[in-house]
Amino acid sequence: MTKVIDVCGRAIRVQGRILRIARPHGDRYRFLDDPEPIINGLRKCGERVDLFSFAQRLPESVPKFSYLVEWDNLAVLPVSTFENWWTKQIGFKARNKAKQAEKNDVVLREVPFSDSLVAGIHEIYNECPIRQRRRYPHYGKNFETVHREEATFLDSSIFIGAFFEDKLIGFVKLVADETFTQAGLMNIVSMVKHRDKVPQNALIAHAVRACASRGIQYLVYSTFDYGAGRKEQDGLRDFKERNGFQRVDTPQYYVPLTALGWAAFRLGLHHRVAERVPEPVACKLRELRALWYKRKYRLVEAS
Repeated sequence: MTKVIDVCGRAIRVQGRILRIARPHGDRYRFLDDPEPIINGLRKCGERVDLFSFAQRLPESVPKFSYLVEWDNLAVLPVSTFENWWTKQIGFKARNKAKQAEKNDVVLREVPFSDSLVAGIHEIYNECPIRQRRRYPHYGKNFETVHREEATFLDSSIFIGAFFEDKLIGFVKLVADETFTQAGLMNIVSMVKHRDKVPQNALIAHAVRACASRGIQYLVYSTFDYGAGRKEQDGLRDFKERNGFQRVDTPQYYVPLTALGWAAFRLGLHHRVAERVPEPVACKLRELRALWYKRKYRLVEAS
């Protein structure tokens, strides 16, 4: 169960039925320079909140607040100029793949948010039910849902499209923070049938260019290492590394607001079960999941 409430003029997302955890809405793109008013507001808002969590803005990686802390990690690319990234921060394979997209007649450009853009994104989302060996969460969404989700944070969003023969085959949605210090890759996805044109590398290159031209100093590509440890043969992690992203450990703050919140934090119940599974076990489970999805969707295709 998820609910968004207004606290001191900030949108706060509250999730959970038994354990109620609150976070700033868009907590990877919106940050709190002074969390105390929000914490006091949550105590008085009339909505039960057991635990409040928020992150710290880059480039600060040393905890600046005295709340309980757990360490998270991000895939971060420091951005100065596009030329510096192109010549010094990425490997030759990533550079060649970015060039390959252009040779394959893929055109990259920033695009405004519009119904036609959403229609292209909707088609990309509904191309394939499985991506990276798991069920793709955007598959099956209708146009209205995609439009509503992509319309978030429009005041600080940058959309970049990859086009082949004037058709959208991939896109990036970048969302900058309030100070335009960092920008997060909210979405980066392209069509499976056009994978041979390697639009993903070209999209990263254009995202770096967009950040550099706006003076955005850090480009964030979600988490660098997932789970209890690095996944064996983690293709996404390797892709990030080849494109110059580095692991940066950042503090994630937790503020218990009820006795249940304190107990849950001490017992680690604020984390998903999947995050507590040992990596060797998680690896086997991922393999079984991939096999199950492969069999399931083969049956669907055959019927």
